[in-house]
Amino acid sequence: MVDLVALQASAVRVADGYVEKFGITRDAAWHLGKLTEELGELNAAWLKLNQRARGAGSREALEDEAADLLGFLLLFADWQGIDLSAAFVRKWGPFDPAGTSP
Repeated sequence: MVDLVALQASAVRVADGYVEKFGITRDAAWHLGKLTEELGELNAAWLKLNQRARGAGSREALEDEAADLLGFLLLFADWQGIDLSAAFVRKWGPFDPAGTSP
C-alpha cells in the first residue's frame, strides 16, 4: 500500500501537468469547486450502482469517483499545508477501540 505522503506528491504532480496543459489557476474556488464536483460524481455513481438513478452503474465507476475525490482532497491538503495523516490520527484516533493509529 502507498502512504498518504506519496499519494499527495503524486496528486500534486498530476495536477501540475493538468493545470499547465489547460492554463488553470489553482485558487480557493478551484480547490473547493473540484472537491464539490467530485463528491457529486461519487454520489451519482453510487446512486446508479444501487439503481436509485437512471443509467447503468458499475463498481469500477464508483471506485474511480472515490479515487478522484481522494485526489482532490490530497491537493486541497497540500495547498493548505495539512498533514492528513497527523490530522486523522489526532481527530479519529481517540475513538479507535483497537487503540491503533495508521
